[in-house]
Amino acid sequence: MRRGKRAAPVEQNSARSGPPLGGAYLPLSSVDRDRIVEHSFEMLSKVGMADAPDRYVDLLIAGGASQREDGRVLMPRSMVEAALERAPSVVNLPGFIDDRGLSIGGSGVHMGTGGAAVQTLDATTDSYRDSTLADLYTMMRVLDASPNIGYGLRPLIARDCAPGLDLDLNSAYAVVAGTSKPTGVSFTSADTVDPVVDLFDLALGGEGRFALQPFSMAVVVHAVPPMRFSPEGCEIMERAIARGMIVQTCSAGQAGATSPPSLAGSLAQGLAEILAGIVLADALKPGHPCIHAFMPFVSDLRSGAMTGGGGEAAVVSAAAAQLLRSLDIPHAVSAGITDSKVPDNQAGYEKGYTVTLAAHAGADMVQLSVGMLGSIMVASPEALVIDDDMCGAILRSVRGIEVESEYLDLAILEAVVTGDGHYLSHAQTLELMRTEYVYPGLGDRASVTEWIDAGGTTIWERSKVKVAEILSQPPPAHLPAERDAALRAAFDIRLPSGLTS
Repeated sequence: MRRGKRAAPVEQNSARSGPPLGGAYLPLSSVDRDRIVEHSFEMLSKVGMADAPDRYVDLLIAGGASQREDGRVLMPRSMVEAALERAPSVVNLPGFIDDRGLSIGGSGVHMGTGGAAVQTLDATTDSYRDSTLADLYTMMRVLDASPNIGYGLRPLIARDCAPGLDLDLNSAYAVVAGTSKPTGVSFTSADTVDPVVDLFDLALGGEGRFALQPFSMAVVVHAVPPMRFSPEGCEIMERAIARGMIVQTCSAGQAGATSPPSLAGSLAQGLAEILAGIVLADALKPGHPCIHAFMPFVSDLRSGAMTGGGGEAAVVSAAAAQLLRSLDIPHAVSAGITDSKVPDNQAGYEKGYTVTLAAHAGADMVQLSVGMLGSIMVASPEALVIDDDMCGAILRSVRGIEVESEYLDLAILEAVVTGDGHYLSHAQTLELMRTEYVYPGLGDRASVTEWIDAGGTTIWERSKVKVAEILSQPPPAHLPAERDAALRAAFDIRLPSGLTS
């Protein structure tokens, strides 16, 4: 039934309001898509998932699962299908302010950040250093000002904060202070979920407010490939659901290492792990809104290292989106993971085709897509504004070509060919120049002579100027000063108040 909804023809609105839908690119035939889906169901029913703590085993068994002698939990197809049926096919993801929310699930392609970079490329020295809390806040401020980036998961780890509550609370503060767009945060343990949600409550004005406007997702790695639950992830998921957080589960197998070396086998295993997360969420609270991040990473089998920029990474992420769309699952996929250490030609082409294929496959959320370098180990606000430019062009390509009767008008043709001989001054050209076309903010379209006369700057140099312009503006005003003061009084906030006010 869920697949039928996806297969039904989409009535196109010629005005094309809202984000582009995507879905035209189908790397898998319908037969191969169904073979992979069937294999995923079979994996769960015959091999199952290991390492679930006893409490979650009991919950799953109560819902129809069984347990093998070796402890693996088997989930029959009927159980998985029932969980899928109860799970929302659309998740409304609020922003900190109302008009910045997103609808996730077959309603458009959205670009966003994600990851856990441990370094930043410092644009003042063009060298790498450990990432800090101030870097996280800067990334979120730049994201807030990037028109083609719809949401922001914490892209880097503040290495100047102690792991645990100090890290999670301060990361949550930097994220909420930096942008009013929908966000996502990670947790080092279930024990830090309550304090972070308390911080979000206070940011919104009082106890219980966040559950009514859950603007920040809990990013939960529920699965440890191959085919194991993460005990910590299970606990974090349970606590986050109890506090009203929208959960983003995550499966991130690496083909040839923690998932099969064939792309088809890797897709099947990853989908099975995603389905296991849906079943677990259903066992905890049927119908709770969840988004499922399917990150089918790829290995360079010459070394075993993860590679995110190859053609294999592009096509397998697009296929992941196709599989999840076929089951009507609100989802995110990974794309834009360049292996280049700097924003050079390699970064451009690796990001370009991986993000393009994921977007044209109709991924609900394209994650890790902006601001990252060095196989997602490095974050850069300058790379983020460059990638925002790229995403604008990619989203325009996903939007496609609108065909209206006035665009195929013989009277207009007659007037031009018998008149001035060009369309530059025609009323239709002026009317469509801002709706039919997207213009780069950083990309250069001048002639060589004009470019040289203007200083001959590279896009990296122009990105530095753009970031400086963003940071020279007053900080985002969505977090009122009195609430910021209340947050600082209630929690040990390490970010200097001068940065946020």
